[in-house]
Amino acid sequence: MIDIFGIPNCDKVKKTLEILQESNVNYLFVDFKKMSPTKDQILNWKNHLDDWPVNKRGTTFRKFKDKFLKASDNEKVSLIIKNSSIIPRPIVEKNGKILKIGFDEEFLRSLQ
Repeated sequence: MIDIFGIPNCDKVKKTLEILQESNVNYLFVDFKKMSPTKDQILNWKNHLDDWPVNKRGTTFRKFKDKFLKASDNEKVSLIIKNSSIIPRPIVEKNGKILKIGFDEEFLRSLQ
């Protein structure tokens, strides 16, 4: 089972789900608006990216940029949890292992 983390109104998430449906891939969509990410997930994604899991080009990051840059690590985690739209989307995992962070059509079509 593939886990897709994101928000439902994101165009990249919508396209991801369409591709997985077309390819008959079993997946579970985890909506950040209904189920906030955990501290452990954020730290896992941070380790995977070698940086905080934030979309620095997105409007949510720009809104919180100064606060985020001045924050301690614990404050950054809290800010990400409370403002999950800041996280790059989608996040694709299988059995808790990160497969991809961000939209990649070729990768998604390769999933079985």
